[in-house]
Amino acid sequence: LVLPFPRASFFAATGPPFVGLRTLPPTLAPRCVAVLCCLLPSLMSGFKLHAEFAQRAVAHAGKMEWVPSPMKGVERRMLDRIGSEVARATTVVRYEVGSSFRKHVHGGGEEFLVLSGVFSDSSGDYPTGAYIRNPPTSEHAPWSKEGCVILVKLHQMNLEDRTHVVIATDKMKAVEPKDRDGVDVVPLFCDGAEDVRMENWRPNCNITLDLPKGGEFFVVEGSFTEAQDLLEEWSWLRLPPGATLDATAGNAGAKLWVKTGHLADIDLARYETFQ
Repeated sequence: LVLPFPRASFFAATGPPFVGLRTLPPTLAPRCVAVLCCLLPSLMSGFKLHAEFAQRAVAHAGKMEWVPSPMKGVERRMLDRIGSEVARATTVVRYEVGSSFRKHVHGGGEEFLVLSGVFSDSSGDYPTGAYIRNPPTSEHAPWSKEGCVILVKLHQMNLEDRTHVVIATDKMKAVEPKDRDGVDVVPLFCDGAEDVRMENWRPNCNITLDLPKGGEFFVVEGSFTEAQDLLEEWSWLRLPPGATLDATAGNAGAKLWVKTGHLADIDLARYETFQ
């Protein structure tokens, strides 16, 4: 059985289509799920995953199953989402060798980090470590000749933003902020509404950071612990506005993609029509 979102989130979902699924006998639940999958176009309408931005959220993409996208050879592991195929989304996406995605317009912008392999479109080839921002109204028809995995965020940019960004993060020199011991930073983007960067945390260092407007932390390499959760490669943590990050890097340290300052003023009405 293949679902377009993680099984755990499916059974944890609330709302009329899912009422009672969690309490069904094990022998009956799979049959009910199979029937519901026939109705997925309507069931996915208004789908939400980790959509409460005032709450802490954790997902371990490295341990999830890959689920198919509408395009053959392109699969996903969803971290947060509002909507079905047109969605405000944070997702780990895998392109199989030789796969491609149809031409599409980024109505709300697209931001991604190449985790492995080489991602390509008409603008060029982007290897592991490439950070790209395709602003609202931009379009492309991407492919991957050798296969790749990317962390991608959709419909999360200012609709007036027209800044295109391409950065080879592994070729950038990291700097150590004066007020953050044990941390090296590679700035990627900052516009007053969001601050995006790569961070390297030294082994076993305690990392604290006040987050008046919230923050997201995605583990590219290594590991860290936070609130008794162990976050390893491809784990994702989102902390709400007003929270304080209190983490400890693992024995090998941690390399993270980080975004802060963007969760306090989310216009949820913008996503009400997403289906």
